[in-house]
Amino acid sequence: MPMRGIRGAIDLRRNSGDEIRASTQELLRALVGENGIDPKDIAAALFTATPDLTADFPAHAARDLGWTEVPMMCNQELDVKGGMKRVIRILLLVNTTLPQDRIRHQYLGETSCLRPDLARNSRTPTGRKRTRPNPSNTRGSARKKR
Repeated sequence: MPMRGIRGAIDLRRNSGDEIRASTQELLRALVGENGIDPKDIAAALFTATPDLTADFPAHAARDLGWTEVPMMCNQELDVKGGMKRVIRILLLVNTTLPQDRIRHQYLGETSCLRPDLARNSRTPTGRKRTRPNPSNTRGSARKKR
């Protein structure tokens, strides 16, 4: 069975453990739901958080969802001048028969500006509204593809 990478990102309003866990779970549910993933098919989950998010590890949110057998690693995102603040990014490595062009990457909230080419396939879960990028939050260079 082929392995595919499924990406996503979500922006947070503040640096708190509750918000990091809730937002990470929201993004994980969107990634799993939109791609029909069974957590037992996840080979690994890689999380990054911008340097201003220090209140908790995003992987704790996945463990709270019952992902106890999935290998996970948390990393700090590069602190690039002008980069979007308070963002969690996830890369799931998943064993799936879905072809690459059917993968639905999820860029929630204002993060769609980070990868507009991938965000076009995102569907916002109930309760989370995708908005247009806020220039004061993206500060120019965050609009570049990553």
